[in-house]
Amino acid sequence: MQETHDGGCHCGALRYRISAPLHDIAHCHCSICRRTSGGLVTTWISVPLDAFEWLQGVPAQYASSATCTRHFCGNCGAQLALFTTQSPQTMDVTIATLDEPQRAPADRHIWVTTRLPWLSLDPQLPSEDGEAL
Repeated sequence: MQETHDGGCHCGALRYRISAPLHDIAHCHCSICRRTSGGLVTTWISVPLDAFEWLQGVPAQYASSATCTRHFCGNCGAQLALFTTQSPQTMDVTIATLDEPQRAPADRHIWVTTRLPWLSLDPQLPSEDGEAL
């Protein structure tokens, strides 16, 4: 039996499914994630592109850089996923939008050189200055 994990936006207009184990989860500290989410950190899981599917609705899209397209709900504004041409075989999904985010603890910090200086990092997790693709 294949492991599946569902999630969606706040208003329920968008629903998705991940058909893969939950690993490769990172707290991102980049300024783009801060500005697009409104949060201090965005926690992402990278899943194989063929293991991700939209179940309901069509997300709005925003090209936040030359290589990244973010998928969000056009109704409630929730950011759900990110596709980057730097890793075209994966889709990054925001952990906070999973139905059971408690099942997906982060295993590392990325883009720590751009983190807010007053934000303490979990010393038990490894940190990367950028992101290893």
